[in-house]
Amino acid sequence: MTKDLTQLEILTELQPVAEQNLNRHLSLAREWHPHDYIPWDEGRNFAALGGQDWAPEQSKLSEVAKVAMITNLLTEDNLPSYHREIAENFSQDGAWGTWVGRWTAEENRHGIAIRDYLVVTRGVDPVALEQARMIHMTNGVSAPDNWGGFLESVTYVTFQELATRVSHRNTGKVCDDPIADRMLQRIAADENLHMIFYRNMCGAGIDLAPDQAMMAITKILTHFIMPGAGMPNFRRNGVLMAKHGIYDLRQHLEDVVAPVLKHWNIFERNDFGPRGEQAREELGVFIEKLEQDVLKFEEQRDRMFAREAAKAALQPA
Repeated sequence: MTKDLTQLEILTELQPVAEQNLNRHLSLAREWHPHDYIPWDEGRNFAALGGQDWAPEQSKLSEVAKVAMITNLLTEDNLPSYHREIAENFSQDGAWGTWVGRWTAEENRHGIAIRDYLVVTRGVDPVALEQARMIHMTNGVSAPDNWGGFLESVTYVTFQELATRVSHRNTGKVCDDPIADRMLQRIAADENLHMIFYRNMCGAGIDLAPDQAMMAITKILTHFIMPGAGMPNFRRNGVLMAKHGIYDLRQHLEDVVAPVLKHWNIFERNDFGPRGEQAREELGVFIEKLEQDVLKFEEQRDRMFAREAAKAALQPA
């Protein structure tokens, strides 16, 4: 059996690839400024400065849009936890360290922009939002205890960044506000570039250590959770977002999991040993089950919509 590469050996071997992809990212990343995406003329003081505190009728967002915006923002807020996890599992030297710092700085803009938009437009209750932020950041990132190391970390962030891109993009569509939609499109474009960096690095990891990488991919996908899993009301809010197509099982499978696995040629490769083959078979079984779960979820969702429509039809005009 081939000896596993150590964390240091993997990072050292992939250093040139990291530098190449860092330079690629810097050449493609577009400078933008959160303040350019905020309708500042809609803002006014709250009661502490002689104005009026938030009231529900001030929000122009639907309940779905509120939930999605809060979920996306609180996810972005937990950046210190993500930075720590990535810094510990990558490296602080050379291109690795530059990337971690650059990625962190770019991600920080997302939280700035979304929070400024919500506060200025009074889209959500700012007191409840702050209370939820305190809880979520105190809890930190929620991930299984047995995750760790470069290959598992880079696998997770590849899928997570793409999932976040999908969520931001679809949230923009339900806000019914061209300003919010434009802002979230800009944020989603950042997330896509981040995903490409991680996807390329993970792909290089597969080429370098096929069995180790395949085992990491299977482990992450079969236990995948979104980074906001520890925030207040995450499960209830996630169900509402899935119900309205912001991020559901089909999108997870078809827009996130499948295209990345196809990019890596996971089911066409012939460089796996026994452990890699076993992990790939396990992943194949998992994906078949996920396809069945997609159909079950959509059937349940359709029945729920039908019941709601029937109930609404019985209400007096």
